[in-house]
Amino acid sequence: MEQQILNLLMYTIPSVITGAIAYLFFRQHMQNEEERRKFNILKTLSKASLPVRLQAYERLTLFLERISPNKLLLRVAPLSSDKQSYEDLLISSIEQEFEHNLAQQIYLSDDCWTIIKASKSATIQLIRKVSMSDKIDSAQKLREAILSEMLDKPAPSNAGLHYIKKEVGDIW
Repeated sequence: MEQQILNLLMYTIPSVITGAIAYLFFRQHMQNEEERRKFNILKTLSKASLPVRLQAYERLTLFLERISPNKLLLRVAPLSSDKQSYEDLLISSIEQEFEHNLAQQIYLSDDCWTIIKASKSATIQLIRKVSMSDKIDSAQKLREAILSEMLDKPAPSNAGLHYIKKEVGDIW
């Protein structure tokens, strides 16, 4: 009886070990195949989506450049000498630009989109802050005051531009 159990174990143990090793190798092979398939799918998707993402970054870079106070004031001339109407015109121009590029947010990270929105808001706040001065009574004086305010510090849109450049650099 002991001899039969010993013979049975001599045949069974190597079979169990061989089966376990085969199972482990097969499982590892299946995991590698699954990872390879996922990699190929991601590679295919990134080839298709990369140009669209880069185009979104380009459009938002253009947006940030266009709302930079120095460029905005050159592009948007006052329609009258009224300070309030010129302030409204500048803010309206920024809002229109923003709404035109609103759909681009789906191609950006949440942090990047938040910084772009903050740059837009900071630019609008700058215009409103300068406009509140009692010394400014015409659209031309508002333009001059905003330009002189920008001499001392960088445009609010520069933070967004730097972040876009960093994020695009991370893609490569």
